[in-house]
Amino acid sequence: MKNFTRLIGTLLLIVLSSSALFSQKKFTLSGYVKDDSNGESMPGANVYISETKQGAATNTYGFYSLTLPEGTYTVSISFVGFQDFKQTVQLNKDTRLNINLKTKSIEAKEVEITGTRIEQNLKSTDMGRVEVSVEEMKKLPAFFGEVDLVKIVQLIPGVKNAGEGNTGLYVRGGGPDQNLVLLDEAVVYNAAHLLGFFSVFNSDAVKTVDLHKGGMPAQYGGRLASVLDISMKEGNMKKFQLDGGIGLIASRLTAQGPIKKDTSSFIISARRTYLDVLVQPFIRETSPTKGSGYYFYDLNTKINYRLSDKDRLFISGYFGRDVFTFKSTESGFNIRIPWGNATVSTRWNHLFSNKLFLNTSLIFSDYQFESNVEQTAFKFNVFSGVRDYNAKMDFTWYPSYRHTVKFGANYIYHRFTPNNASGELVGEAFSLGPPERIFAHESAVYISDDFDVNDKLRIHTGLRGSMFNQVGPFTRYLKDEQGFTNDSIVYDRGEPIQTYPNLEPRLMMRYQLNGKSSIKASYTMNYQYIHITSLANQSLPTDLWFPSTALVRPQKGVQYSLGYYRNFKENAWEASIETYYKTMDNQVEFKDGTLPSDGLNDNVDNFLTFGRGEAYGAEFFLKKSLGNFSGWIGYTLSWTTRTFPELNNGKTFYARYDRRHDLSLVLSYDLNEKWTFGTVFVYASGNLMWLPTNIYYFEGKPVLQYGERNNYRMPAYHRWDLSATWYTRRSGKYRANWNFSIYNVYSRLNPFFIYIDPEGDVTEGTFENNAKMVSLFPIIPSVTYNFSF
Repeated sequence: MKNFTRLIGTLLLIVLSSSALFSQKKFTLSGYVKDDSNGESMPGANVYISETKQGAATNTYGFYSLTLPEGTYTVSISFVGFQDFKQTVQLNKDTRLNINLKTKSIEAKEVEITGTRIEQNLKSTDMGRVEVSVEEMKKLPAFFGEVDLVKIVQLIPGVKNAGEGNTGLYVRGGGPDQNLVLLDEAVVYNAAHLLGFFSVFNSDAVKTVDLHKGGMPAQYGGRLASVLDISMKEGNMKKFQLDGGIGLIASRLTAQGPIKKDTSSFIISARRTYLDVLVQPFIRETSPTKGSGYYFYDLNTKINYRLSDKDRLFISGYFGRDVFTFKSTESGFNIRIPWGNATVSTRWNHLFSNKLFLNTSLIFSDYQFESNVEQTAFKFNVFSGVRDYNAKMDFTWYPSYRHTVKFGANYIYHRFTPNNASGELVGEAFSLGPPERIFAHESAVYISDDFDVNDKLRIHTGLRGSMFNQVGPFTRYLKDEQGFTNDSIVYDRGEPIQTYPNLEPRLMMRYQLNGKSSIKASYTMNYQYIHITSLANQSLPTDLWFPSTALVRPQKGVQYSLGYYRNFKENAWEASIETYYKTMDNQVEFKDGTLPSDGLNDNVDNFLTFGRGEAYGAEFFLKKSLGNFSGWIGYTLSWTTRTFPELNNGKTFYARYDRRHDLSLVLSYDLNEKWTFGTVFVYASGNLMWLPTNIYYFEGKPVLQYGERNNYRMPAYHRWDLSATWYTRRSGKYRANWNFSIYNVYSRLNPFFIYIDPEGDVTEGTFENNAKMVSLFPIIPSVTYNFSF
């Protein structure tokens, strides 16, 4: 790691020295781009210099910087849905130009496109990156009336879900644990409510949604498949505002406003389901399950303060819980299962100069799952979770308009609590083994440079050095050849147990063929040090997060991508074809025959087995983002396999989330200022399942006989959704609309799972095994009232 640090320093020195040569007799134009209506920063705004035909996009905090030779320039700044800004600047010294963009009027048609718009999909080195507009999401059909950004992300080529209604992400052959999900830089370990049918992200509190599924920049690490980077709104700095919505199963309310106008602001957003409250009056007092129910809630908060023109402070938090309860008055059996996430992010932006930007973050992240069972004199409790303390520094340096250099460091202290249990019988506690906790340090340093070699060739090079250290206290249980514990090793607090240092190179290239098309290629290597271990066929709250140990090596992923990009109709239409090939080493699965209780009073990794994965495919994407009519169509052709020496007799098998074909059509149309319509159609090959091929009886007991893994593909999944939004008041102090949605218009009974139901009598010769399919959702209409004032 010491040698790697020296290497980073050498590379940074080379970049600094070389750029200094080009920066002579040049000046820097920099500033922030904000929304004029509320003071929110505008990440991704296009800053364009007409004379040089060069430009840049603002960073996450709305900051831009361009270093140019002395002269007179026409600066144009644009953002979809906002009026273009244009100003002539005499650049004879370093100049600060802060811009407030004004929203386009409702009557304005977004069909007018000027040369100020930078074709970011053509000019950038980004591969597999998609930014999703929150406002566009709200025009689309909503599941039970709840706009869900993760479900919208699942409609992007290369991203799959686990099945009907599920919010799990399976990106380019990766599993659900291989996605880095961030909310204001804090890791969200379980991004789902209601066993996966809703995500934890309240759309009213979300500002930007950024997905990386191809070339991953060096500032991201720790996962193999993708990064879903979500930023919360900062709060209205101009005026107080109240937004909300009332739906069939949930309502939400958001309050925001200035603490000190144009200096600081706050936002508080809350959401809760209330089916448990609505159904209670209809349940008889004599019902044996009176008092049972389920609900979830979210709370998002954020404050920000502009300390000076060079310093800004952000503090944000999220807290959410699902609570399931079941009560049986007849048997005295009660169960309560709460689970959820909590995050806190504190960030400080500092501008050292017009060319050097720093963001320093202190982050807390926590996920907990608990199951409490009680019956008469018996009590049983199971709990698991993961907690992180994170500190990071991210620098962005703009030496010239041809270079954007990023470098930084990150440290995380992990505490894992896998599958612990306690119990009580007749008031006396009984032991199920000491609680197991696993501690680890994860650290990383990185540097990257995104630079133009010439007008046609742009290259992004990056190098990330990461290290993972498992430390004590920890007890390692040793096994004999029969799998029984015969000894143990005890490690003291802070004692090193296992260390994994790794280098992760990143390379992305763009070659501009002409003003309308380009080709891109990328190479990405990632290491992942924490893993999900699951006995289920899809991501559930009971899944255990587990770190790399002496037995569990880090997952390693290598991805190669190649793509062609083309714009049409003066950039109104964007098209792309991306192909990829990915290898994944040290994949983790439970050994055959493992039970949920096997990890108690033992090490979970004693029951794991390891293998290799492979994924490859092609993604086709056509998008229209300007005008009254917008949307996209995406198609993915892909293959995903796994090979484990101890599973399936060592033979390669298709992963359970392997789907050959995946098609999505997403459209919205603004008919007039009163009505907007949306539609979604999806088609996907069925998921794979591992079903028994035969059932026979031995000594009067059924015995299941299985063939090869994932030997059955369920019927294809397809669904059509519709929505209409009626804006009763679209302007003025009070604004409101009604959203009408129909989920699954033609009531397709899509498969959720299939089980084997033996019927008949063996002795009478009528015995047979019948496969039966379970479906969840037929046609579901919903209505939501949204308001803002």
